[in-house]
Amino acid sequence: MAQLPEDVRSAFRFFAFYLANGTLVMDVLEDFDYRPVVMTYGSGLEQVFAVFANVLDVDEAGQVTNYSDAEYRAAQWIRRACDGAYEVDPPFADWELELPL
Repeated sequence: MAQLPEDVRSAFRFFAFYLANGTLVMDVLEDFDYRPVVMTYGSGLEQVFAVFANVLDVDEAGQVTNYSDAEYRAAQWIRRACDGAYEVDPPFADWELELPL
């Protein structure tokens, strides 16, 4: 079985760091300490990583092509979980929210 490409592993490492550090996509989340909402129960954290992974694209060479887009969509999910008045634009597609088995 092959490993994920280094660029993909790096994307997950950076995403996890910014998420845990409270500095994920500051223009969306700067006014919220989202960590209690996301990390108190496993399902929030699970959904955040699912959105990030579902949106993340990798080219044939194993290079991530849209890290910022994947990070942004995950941040939008967090903001919506913390702020019911926040409008996700564009709305999430079903495939973005899927929890892979």
